Amino acid sequence: MPATAIPRHVLIPLIVACALFMEQVDSTVISTSLPAIAASLHDDPVALKLALTSYLLSLAVFIPASGWAADRFGARTVFRSAIVIFTLGSILCGLSTSLLDFVLYRIIQGMGGAMMVPVGRLVILRSVPKSELVQALAWLTIPALLGPVMGPPLGGFITTYFDWRLIFFINVPIGVLGIVLATRFIENVREEDVPPLDLHGLVLSGIGLSGLVFGLAVMGQKLVPYWAAAGITAVGIVALIFYVRHARHTPRAVLDLTLLRIPTFRAGVVGGSLFRIGVGAMPFALPLMLQLTFGLSPFASGLLTFASSAGALVMKTTAAPILRRFGFWRVLVFNSVLSAGFIAANALFTPQTPHVAIVGVLLMGGFFRSLEFTAINAISYADVSQHEMSRATSFVSVAQQVSISLGVALAGMVLEAMRSIRHETVLELADFTPAFLIVAGVSALSVFSFMRLPRDAGAELSGQKPKGSTLPDPRGEVHPGS
Repeated sequence: MPATAIPRHVLIPLIVACALFMEQVDSTVISTSLPAIAASLHDDPVALKLALTSYLLSLAVFIPASGWAADRFGARTVFRSAIVIFTLGSILCGLSTSLLDFVLYRIIQGMGGAMMVPVGRLVILRSVPKSELVQALAWLTIPALLGPVMGPPLGGFITTYFDWRLIFFINVPIGVLGIVLATRFIENVREEDVPPLDLHGLVLSGIGLSGLVFGLAVMGQKLVPYWAAAGITAVGIVALIFYVRHARHTPRAVLDLTLLRIPTFRAGVVGGSLFRIGVGAMPFALPLMLQLTFGLSPFASGLLTFASSAGALVMKTTAAPILRRFGFWRVLVFNSVLSAGFIAANALFTPQTPHVAIVGVLLMGGFFRSLEFTAINAISYADVSQHEMSRATSFVSVAQQVSISLGVALAGMVLEAMRSIRHETVLELADFTPAFLIVAGVSALSVFSFMRLPRDAGAELSGQKPKGSTLPDPRGEVHPGS
């Protein structure tokens, strides 16, 4: 291992941070640039939802295999290969000439991202002594917090004053740096006894999740006829039914459904997924509305929408005291409805709305949504045992990506329906009103899942029943609009 003046608990997280920053920025800059990309590819802006859903679905499909691959082939090998795949996908995205190309290359990017971020965290857990782990993870959270804040204005600036393709090409030097540093400073740690991968389950869950979400996403699009979209959706549902049967009789299923027997975990997955559907629609629908109906440039749009992530960043220092004061039950129940209200408030924006008012709503909305995510992330693992933790993490990661994908698909379907009712091809401001209200309504449905929790759920985590436990790091989930 080459000598370096930088301590390992700082160096290794910073190397992993190269990958995490690249993935976080990439996932946020594209939202602001969707209208410009659609114009360049001579396609419908609403159809560009496929670029978002395909990437997120690729993450959901391949994340469950990331831990097994790292154990089998070595963390450094998989981490480095993931950066290569992600960077290659970025280059191909920048060279796209059609929507079909772009969606395919986003899937390749997602394959890299699915391995890159989870295995990167695993590298830290296996390479840094436990006494230095907290400090190491603190370094890792910096790009996770800054990426979503920088992404929208950066993407808007590049798209407005240069070319949207540059968004993907800037990943190349970051990727090369990450590959070089990983090769020099990260050990190729692997497990000696690795159980077989649940390949049957991986295939069934992959077909099921991708079929369901992709079928809904292409519903009403010109890419495929209605019957084909319905068929894809039906295949996805059938595959998921078969996966449930498979998981019941498989001890080490790739997605362990037995974890849903834990009330807090079930609430975190079910309620959290409903809540994320509304939040997932925001980075797709809001930039479209601001650019296509308000007439804002991508840069001006990005300067407004980054307020949500800024609000989330502000919240990070206040989450623990709020949860300690009010408890998980009150925060999850009341804040889910409040957060859904801020999503619905986007339906009130007009071109005449002062920008300072829009920023204020987005800032407060980002604050409360991030508080909800903090509570959801913590309560999900409150009663999960250590030997179940890796399976629980994979399950939650997949649920997060699928629910965000469903949010994008749902918003796109509503916009398509409103446009079809008017027999028009151009989106109008009135089309966005029901879209925001419907996705906000779905988010609000999460309250029924949270209300079923015991009133003292997560009390030890929040500090209301101090038994030596501390609140988990709330920054485990950061994504556009969080």
